[in-house]
Amino acid sequence: MNTIRATITDGRLVVNVPADWPDGTEVEIHPLGRAAEDEDMMPPEEIAKLLAAMDQLEPLDLTEAELAAWKAERQARKELEKAQFAQHAGKLQGMWE
Repeated sequence: MNTIRATITDGRLVVNVPADWPDGTEVEIHPLGRAAEDEDMMPPEEIAKLLAAMDQLEPLDLTEAELAAWKAERQARKELEKAQFAQHAGKLQGMWE
């Protein structure tokens, strides 16, 4: 089954999309605003555990050779994307014609 959305108007739920669910289907209703975000937040204990694990990680230090290779790869990718830009732009333009 798919999720449907509704809006509260004058104290009633107004369904924005017709539902083809059979009669008797049980549903759960949760607000999509701040309350829903709060439920998705990690509990403080879990945050502390994650931070402790992150503190155990060694910093990422690149050698000069690794840094140079990374910069060269970045530059090569940039040049490739610039070279392909016109082709991709043409395809996108063709979608709206």
